[in-house]
Amino acid sequence: MSNLTALFLNRIGYTSTTEQGQHETITFEKLPRILELASTSIPFENLRVLTNRTRDITREHLIEDILIHNEGGICYELNALFYLFLIDNGFDAAFTRAIIYDNEAKEYIAWGRTHVTILLKHEGQTYLVDAGVGGNVPLNPVPLTGETVTSTNGEFRVTKVEHELGDCVYEIKLKHKDTDWHINYIFDSTMLLSDLAECTEVQQIVVEHPDSHFNKGPLITKLTSTGNVTLTGSSFTKWENGVVTKDKIDDESFSKLLQEHFGLKQ
Repeated sequence: MSNLTALFLNRIGYTSTTEQGQHETITFEKLPRILELASTSIPFENLRVLTNRTRDITREHLIEDILIHNEGGICYELNALFYLFLIDNGFDAAFTRAIIYDNEAKEYIAWGRTHVTILLKHEGQTYLVDAGVGGNVPLNPVPLTGETVTSTNGEFRVTKVEHELGDCVYEIKLKHKDTDWHINYIFDSTMLLSDLAECTEVQQIVVEHPDSHFNKGPLITKLTSTGNVTLTGSSFTKWENGVVTKDKIDDESFSKLLQEHFGLKQ
């Protein structure tokens, strides 16, 4: 077991030893449980962007920031970490970059492939694995066959399309929130990448682009056992068993909620 794997499993609270004290093999069948634990343990958050603490996305930096200092991250950090975890445990995984769909404007965003996700090959089939898409995270690998995958937070599928921006669309129908399917992003399943430098490139766009949603104000979110919680600079929203509460907050409340619900400090 690599140091990264040991630290990652410890960070999410996954017990990886057998009764005989031996380390379990991380198999494909165990990934849903690991994804669930990761989504409730490691927040999706942009505080490093806002405090000018970003640095190149490397194995060492990911370990230090997320696994030792117990911070969270954006897609290019969370999925980079999960990609390294998969590779360390013998999986056939690669990155791909996606373009987010703006459901209000009914169009894909114009500022590029700024979402990083993972494609995993297993027993002749390719799956989407995404640990870095905030509340829209699928808690199971999603096959690129159109088959619907269901988990505690909703339904997820990848639909084949013919589009100039890609050949696959990731669609979601979140529990208690969505009455119908909607697009989250589009990607090209043939655009396989394995270099963390791609994640650093995405980070630069997120940090610098005037249309980036992540360089304007704080956004911290993660799943919970009963729904999810989201914190911004002005509000705290909690979904619990389908019931939503949203409270306005001040700076003092922000710091308290950040620590209480996400284990983070400003």
